[in-house]
Amino acid sequence: MGDSHVRIFDTTLRDGEQAPGCTMTLEEKLEVARQLARMKVDIIEAGFPAASPGDWAAVHEIAREVGTADGPVIAALARADRNDIEKAWTAIQPAVKKRIHTFMSTSDIHLEHQFRKTRAECLEVIRDMVTYARSLCEDVEFSPMDAGRSDPTFLREAVTVAVQSGATTLNIPDTVGYLTPDEYGAMIRDLHENVPGIEQCILSTHCHDDLGVAVANSLAGVRNGARQVECTINGIGERAGNASLEEVVMAIHTRGQFYAVHTQINTHEIARASRLVSSFIGVPVPPNKAIVGANAFAHESGIHQDGVLKNRLTYEIMSAETVGLDGNELVLGKHSGRHAFRKHVEAMGYKLSTEEFQQVFTRFKDLCDRKKRVDDRDIEALIAGEMQHTPDIYTLDHVQYGSGSGMIPTATVRLIGPNGQVRVDSDQGTGPVDAIYKAINRIIQRPNELMEFSINAITEGLDAVAEVTVRIREQGHAGLNMAASTSTAASLTGRRAAQQIFSGYGVHTDTIMAAAYAYMAALNKMLAARQERIKAEAVAYAAGYSTDSDAGLPVDLFGG
Repeated sequence: MGDSHVRIFDTTLRDGEQAPGCTMTLEEKLEVARQLARMKVDIIEAGFPAASPGDWAAVHEIAREVGTADGPVIAALARADRNDIEKAWTAIQPAVKKRIHTFMSTSDIHLEHQFRKTRAECLEVIRDMVTYARSLCEDVEFSPMDAGRSDPTFLREAVTVAVQSGATTLNIPDTVGYLTPDEYGAMIRDLHENVPGIEQCILSTHCHDDLGVAVANSLAGVRNGARQVECTINGIGERAGNASLEEVVMAIHTRGQFYAVHTQINTHEIARASRLVSSFIGVPVPPNKAIVGANAFAHESGIHQDGVLKNRLTYEIMSAETVGLDGNELVLGKHSGRHAFRKHVEAMGYKLSTEEFQQVFTRFKDLCDRKKRVDDRDIEALIAGEMQHTPDIYTLDHVQYGSGSGMIPTATVRLIGPNGQVRVDSDQGTGPVDAIYKAINRIIQRPNELMEFSINAITEGLDAVAEVTVRIREQGHAGLNMAASTSTAASLTGRRAAQQIFSGYGVHTDTIMAAAYAYMAALNKMLAARQERIKAEAVAYAAGYSTDSDAGLPVDLFGG
């Protein structure tokens, strides 16, 4: 336990992104990976290449762009299967620092009902596949899936085999979020003390939040010898989610003397990472969310306000500035020029392309005409909207709507489609937003189901900028029987596509317009998904990707 550096292994792009409704485009994944690199995470788990050609292509591109010599380790997940491991290895090739992460269940309930294997067969799979992974890559991580419900004696045996076969990191997942902090810490300590050769490896935590203790379990693991924590931005992930990166990092940062360890995370980038991921996946951050929630540094009680005004430390154990919530107001206005605005955006830590900057600057000017006071929160909302990289298959060119007491809500929209074709149509609805959506649907003719509609005010006041998030699912994609999934990577591809939900994000001082932009963004993502899959498949197959697999392993990942 002499090593005081806790490595942060971010799995937002793998475990987080595989959760229903958290799908991201390739460009969005790249932008999140860039932000994770700015945060200085140690390892980015970029995806599960065997899941689909699209996943392979995304991991490969992240490895190429973000996996530089001074960047993070780029990891790819693989089942304990030769075909999966080969796909993971080819996908991470462009990265300077590479890691193959492979896993196999060790709990009796998984072995009997899911894998149909004996304990002896399980050990044989671990030995063969970790050895094979190590023959390709010097950095190999092994995870005994459902370790939290595994027999302790057999878990030690399985981990010992992984160590002997060349694993360099041993990740111990509480896959179903079952354990308490005391139990999880004891499990890590037991392995640390009783597995021969484990001192040559890094012990890692991977905890799920089904009982609300994922962060507590992860920190208990650190207290008992773990020196890597697997976590996600905003705690997204399967079911109730994963351990939250921001909570783990800030607990270690704030209680450094207690934990006697440190991370290399640039905490000033945490708030921006949280907002970026939230806007991409269309899942708002709850206001009471620790560290990054809107109320995390807010004080309404008179007693609390009095104390904070006298000394911030009376009721705040950390400063908002530490996580990037400095609240500085933008001193620019509608008369400000491009140069001053660019300097301010760069000072906020954003690096925009020429096209992105021009779009944000134009929207900033428009915002200044509509809103008396513009601050950094408004600018960040504009940038988040622009950085979604939503494909512009259809562009919303004009919206006109009318509604009121005694009126039938009606809307007319004009869209510019592929090849510059202009289409205009109208419809009626239960309200102005419903009417707009129906008018858009009449033009695009792609039936979909609205899964979620969320409105949030960025700032205070009647002229506040509104952000709207919508999530849609293409009709006909909801009826897949998850229990009937087979063992091949190809079937996993179909399952992931079938449950795909597309999110859209819109920002405007007019809430109705923000809703229209958000819906168009979601529709464009849905329309572009097939095009992106076809392109990704071409790239992956050109690199030798195939769907052959002879392992007979289930498709469920250890994160779920």
